[in-house]
Amino acid sequence: MDQFTLNLIVVGATFALYIGIAIWARAGSTSEFYAAGRGVHPVMNGMATGADWMSAASFISMAGLIAFGGYDSSAYLMGWTGGYVLLAMLLAPYLRKFGKFTVPEFIGDRFYSPTARLVAVICLITASVTYVIGQMTGVGVAFSRFLEVSSSTGLFIGAAIVFAYAVLGGMKGITYTQVAQYVVLIIAYTIPAIFISLQLTGNPIPALGLFSDAKSTGEPLLSTLEGLVTDLGFKSYLTQSDTTLNMFLFTVSLMIGTAGLPHVIVRFFTVPKVADARSSAGWALVFIALLYLTAPAVAAMARLNLINTFYPNGVGGEAVSLTDIETHEELDWVRNWQTTGLLKFEDKNGDGLIQYVGDKEANELTVNNDIMVLANPEIANLPGWVIALVAAGGLAAALSTAAGLLLAISSAVSHDLIKGQINPGISEKSELLAARISMGVAIAVATYLGLNPPGFAAQTVALAFGLAAASIFPALMMGIFSKRINNKGAVAGMLAGLIVTLIYIFLHKGWFFIPETNSFTDSDPLLLSIKSTSFGSVGALINFVVAYVVSNATEDTPEEIQELVESIRIPKGAGVATGH
Repeated sequence: MDQFTLNLIVVGATFALYIGIAIWARAGSTSEFYAAGRGVHPVMNGMATGADWMSAASFISMAGLIAFGGYDSSAYLMGWTGGYVLLAMLLAPYLRKFGKFTVPEFIGDRFYSPTARLVAVICLITASVTYVIGQMTGVGVAFSRFLEVSSSTGLFIGAAIVFAYAVLGGMKGITYTQVAQYVVLIIAYTIPAIFISLQLTGNPIPALGLFSDAKSTGEPLLSTLEGLVTDLGFKSYLTQSDTTLNMFLFTVSLMIGTAGLPHVIVRFFTVPKVADARSSAGWALVFIALLYLTAPAVAAMARLNLINTFYPNGVGGEAVSLTDIETHEELDWVRNWQTTGLLKFEDKNGDGLIQYVGDKEANELTVNNDIMVLANPEIANLPGWVIALVAAGGLAAALSTAAGLLLAISSAVSHDLIKGQINPGISEKSELLAARISMGVAIAVATYLGLNPPGFAAQTVALAFGLAAASIFPALMMGIFSKRINNKGAVAGMLAGLIVTLIYIFLHKGWFFIPETNSFTDSDPLLLSIKSTSFGSVGALINFVVAYVVSNATEDTPEEIQELVESIRIPKGAGVATGH
């Protein structure tokens, strides 16, 4: 059976499973559409949270960024994992205790202001739409290779699949679909990693193989990779090249952005009790760790395999020739990915060889970061079923998070904007229809923006985390842990954090002045060494300061709101907030 047919069978089977689950778990009420009827078991919710959390950025793009960025890109690992712990410990249980459907609803009630709820809706939609662009980019990358279509066509196919099960099933359908998607993506990520670790080091556990000796040299794998990378003129894989300030702010931005992501927070609204929210957070961390402990090994091994492919006799020997690429079966993957436009090579000096070197002028090979995980099994000449499984896993990761994000956007529009602001007397049936229509519109917008993303999948996601960090996270933290912050302070803080961060991103990317140069690479930082992906932590600080200053310059928080904050934080009053 040829690879294309195998890909179709495996990917098609997983899609049939997702749509079947959505039909079985069709949402029949707003409670089921927004929060799955609050009846999800903690272990199931933990698995669904893992799938919701581990997006295309985690599955497809993160290892690619680490493969080419080395030590500097380890901030993605630290920020995302640390941020999840922050969310699980500081926010999720308290928000579940409050007993509402959405993040804007909490902010509107806690800060006793329809305006605060509206601003929260704006912040949520801005961050979520930016995030979902990264997912749709990942969908396009996966489809473009494994179904042998253009990335644009792949994006349209992915959008249609998400539409089918997200609009139909709502949170109830998405939850059980994400459980299936987690199983698919974690198997798809770990099996190739085990194969490749055995090939390169003889160790079946990739995380341990990363620190084992490479079979080819008898030296530690990381030392072997470092030698190859530096010999070819690339920057060191094991040492820091970015400034400490930018790396610190980037890590913080990812951490607090994680804790402010509404599509992950709403997962904790789906369990029956507050204790279940804590339990599902713990299970989710276990499920997430399975991939995150493997990712650094996947990154290093993929980069090593890439170099060895183009220098089969070592970096001191002759590079692969154009003739080799056309005739050697083990190099089929190069031609396959070349057709997608995500891998390019050009014989600049006319010697018939493809030089892969750190000098940009002399380098003749360009590899998109986002293909490394998906191409890794092909580079390592693994069996066809493994390649097909990775395709299904990459799509599962992208589609699961896209569905969660689109539900968060849909809920914000239908529940917080239409019911909360425009038509409070809307019937449940009409609200459910509005939720489905708004999700359809959100999918259309995300697809359009996904055709021209502002960066690699993980870079686009990092911008979304920065926006969430600057706008939503401070409002949630102050809403739970401070009685003093009032409605005026919260609104001023959210607007200040969001606007300043957006302006910095646009200025840094050059979008205000030369839109046609939407480059994947940031320009020179405008403030010290802070890049646009790191500015969310600065925006969050501005949010906190503005909210505190405005709150202290205006009236005190009403007594009943102070009591509400107590009821959220202290078990003694929990029954009032949860209704249990």
